[in-house]
Amino acid sequence: MSRKSIIFLVLLILAPVVIYFLWPSDESRIRKLFRGGAKAIEQEKIEGVMARVSFNYTDEYGLTYLYIKEGMPRAFQRMDGIKVEYEITGIDIKDTSATAELDLRVIASQGTDTGYVIGDAAKPQHMKFTLDKERTTWLVIRTEGLPLNF
Repeated sequence: MSRKSIIFLVLLILAPVVIYFLWPSDESRIRKLFRGGAKAIEQEKIEGVMARVSFNYTDEYGLTYLYIKEGMPRAFQRMDGIKVEYEITGIDIKDTSATAELDLRVIASQGTDTGYVIGDAAKPQHMKFTLDKERTTWLVIRTEGLPLNF
């Protein structure tokens, strides 16, 4: 067997193993979704936030993708210096759907006042997000526990 054939066989055997270990898991993709979403909110980047929300989004308050997209500029206009603190308390993945539970605090300035917009120092707001997997991307399709007073 020639040297080229041996190298080709080794690469053929090692490639799936390397891909398996380097390909991100669904849980790490979901964690990355929330990390990127929090960063987009802090930077007030509407498109960055909406890239993580499914066009099929609906919730118990009647909010939809378009309603959220139209409301975000008004929220960002009212608030400055947004800081998002969250802790993922659980992720449950079943095939192409998942739920993620988070404890959330959002601190922002409104005019000259700075304070908690969601949650507070003593008790964070507990929220549950339902996600669907579209190809290799996870998107939020439903949110529970969102306070509408912010």
